[in-house]
Amino acid sequence: MVRYAKEHKQVTRQRIIEKAGHRFKQDGIDGSGISTLMSDAGLTNGAFYAHFASKDDLVAHVVADELRTQVARYGTLRPGLPGLEDLVREYLSPEHRDHPGLGCPSAALLDEIGRCEDGTKQAYTDGARDIMEEIAARLTPEDPTSARGTAIGLFTMLVGTLQLSRAASDRKFADEILERGIENALAFMR
Repeated sequence: MVRYAKEHKQVTRQRIIEKAGHRFKQDGIDGSGISTLMSDAGLTNGAFYAHFASKDDLVAHVVADELRTQVARYGTLRPGLPGLEDLVREYLSPEHRDHPGLGCPSAALLDEIGRCEDGTKQAYTDGARDIMEEIAARLTPEDPTSARGTAIGLFTMLVGTLQLSRAASDRKFADEILERGIENALAFMR
């Protein structure tokens, strides 16, 4: 009986984290109250504190989970530069731009993460570092450390391009930002 309860609690906690990740990326961290987050997970507000010490605790777990998921995605790409090129095109697509709740936490939440507590900033730092290591390993598999600077530049270029495209009210201009971003990212990788 205890084993089921522990597994059930872990499954419930993960459901809260996943639903909160979607909601945070869609509406922002500050725009997402505990009652909405728990409703998304199909739970009552009272259940929240059985899983998290505070909203800040949840935010740190969500950021870590979102970035782990993003890093795991690299394993599904084609090897080397072709996989990285696929990633650039997918990342800077109108579909990704238009559905922030399903996409990259960096592009959706960086401004808010910068104002979060240290636990969330540390979770973000660790996850972002892992992403950049994955990019560097694809840029120069024989010596990923040598590509660290390029990996940081590429990641920041992707995130910034997506944020700028999301902020533009003119759809044609927003699409042009994505198209130029793809061209620039691919040229930067060479």
